[in-house]
Amino acid sequence: MLHNHLLVATIIFVMTYTAIISEKINRTAVALFGAVLIVVFQVLPQEDAFKTIDFNTIGLLIGMMIVVNILKRTGVFQYIAIKTAKIAKGDPLKIMIYFSAITALSSAFLPNVTIILLIVPVTFVITDTLKINPIPFLITEVLAANIGGTATLIGDPPNTMIGGATKLGFMDFLINLGPIVLVILVVTLIILKIVYRKYLRVDDSNKQKILDLDETKTIKDKKLLIKSLIVLGITILGFTTHQIIGLESATVALFGGVLLLLVSKVEPEEILLEIEWTNILFFIGLFVLVGALEEVGAIEFLAKKMIQFTNGNLFMTVMFVLWLSALASSFLDNIPFVATMIPLIKDLAVISTMNIQPLWWALALGACLGGNGTLIGASPNVIVGSMLNKKGYKLTFTDFMKIGFPIMIVSIIISMVYLIVFYI
Repeated sequence: MLHNHLLVATIIFVMTYTAIISEKINRTAVALFGAVLIVVFQVLPQEDAFKTIDFNTIGLLIGMMIVVNILKRTGVFQYIAIKTAKIAKGDPLKIMIYFSAITALSSAFLPNVTIILLIVPVTFVITDTLKINPIPFLITEVLAANIGGTATLIGDPPNTMIGGATKLGFMDFLINLGPIVLVILVVTLIILKIVYRKYLRVDDSNKQKILDLDETKTIKDKKLLIKSLIVLGITILGFTTHQIIGLESATVALFGGVLLLLVSKVEPEEILLEIEWTNILFFIGLFVLVGALEEVGAIEFLAKKMIQFTNGNLFMTVMFVLWLSALASSFLDNIPFVATMIPLIKDLAVISTMNIQPLWWALALGACLGGNGTLIGASPNVIVGSMLNKKGYKLTFTDFMKIGFPIMIVSIIISMVYLIVFYI
């Protein structure tokens, strides 16, 4: 019976993955259908299928989405963007660097997908005012979002998933990944500054138009802004101390989200409608699919094969996980890839004497930074491509890859050196 379940689970998983990669069918619908098939074919009973769902990841995502959806109503993101453009005195090269730095920093403390959705419309306003092509700005911002999101538990979904599956907390991610992410961001911005320097020249008259913008008009609700910033501060403080006070990260995020929902007096229906439920349900489907593979022994089999391939050598295993994660995440969505890798790494701890903590950092760095390789590597990339198309600009897969892939390789080489020096 177990053999039959192994075969059925593997077929369902492969078919679901193939459909997700093809992007011909909605990925959420495919993932949920695959998860339901797992129960229909009795690979897992319904009760056990629900147990495979990582509600810590789900709760963390929902809580932070509530906070951001209320915060964006205040207009604070537009205020910061216009103020930054004025500090740069309308210089497009400085604006590109400053916007990307803000995107990276924001993406460390708020979900990077949300930050991209907020920063891109403001970038269009600035580039339209300057009468300049927005593509260099948006490519730089999306690369910065993926890099910045790598630094913390809440910045990028792969990290959220790793944190949910392990005992690693917010400060673990920040301390272990923050320093190298800062180095990678600085190197990336220097490279992009050199690449785009000759394309970012504008007339002084257009620079003056930026200086004439009034950022104070963007703040729509000062009272709501104060409440939102206080709750956001409490939430971030909760993340930095959640292991000390004995709370899961999802509890902290949901506390912040529900508290802000309570004190903001914004209609809950409005906020809850804006939550990205399609992404939440996509995660749920993946958790069931991977949980089924784990239950039937497929993940343990792969873990044993990995040990054979690397001879149980920590250096070889860390390098394998880092580069496999980076290359796979460039061409596949990094979320389903990480969902598969997490139980595999957990099984390595059971079947070998290896210290697996460096593998979590290798997986996080590879999956998050690997997303910069192509236009489909991470959710922020896909969103930017779609928003550019709506504005009448064409960002092709090849155009993005010419910039993103070499920068991704440089990022992974820097990560490789970092892991060797500090963890192996």
